[in-house]
Amino acid sequence: MLEVGKKAPNFTSVNQNGEKVKLADLTGKNGVVVYFYPRDMTPGCTTEACDFRDNFARLKKFGYNVVGISKDNPKSHTKFIEKQELNFDLISDESGEICEAYGVWREKVFMGRKGMGIVRSTFLLDSSLKIKKIYDSVKVKGHVEEIIKDIQEIQGK
Repeated sequence: MLEVGKKAPNFTSVNQNGEKVKLADLTGKNGVVVYFYPRDMTPGCTTEACDFRDNFARLKKFGYNVVGISKDNPKSHTKFIEKQELNFDLISDESGEICEAYGVWREKVFMGRKGMGIVRSTFLLDSSLKIKKIYDSVKVKGHVEEIIKDIQEIQGK
């Protein structure tokens, strides 16, 4: 299990364009917001992605980049980005290795049925990939605002 203060797992995977990317290369001047979500084009995931999109400039102003990760393939990510006009990379984790490394692939209950899936989670990392905050079982409404408040607190603003 990952902990605040520990180094987050770095990874190499592909983005929506099929380009190989490393987490370390996606980090802003002060850090990166890495969020895991269940699936492209679904209501909750669309709301969350659009909230990150709408607040991306604010996060960039604080020196943070945003990266979304799901098990969807790059083609699905491209459609999602185009449809919602997203302004940040989506990483494809088709093998589930990144989800496993971050502990977000877990048993969950959806509409009364148990199954394995991505538990909506976010990790606030500094520029050296050290975990500053973990948001587990995220509720979409107000989530990005909470992250911004935490960044302000970390930066003493």
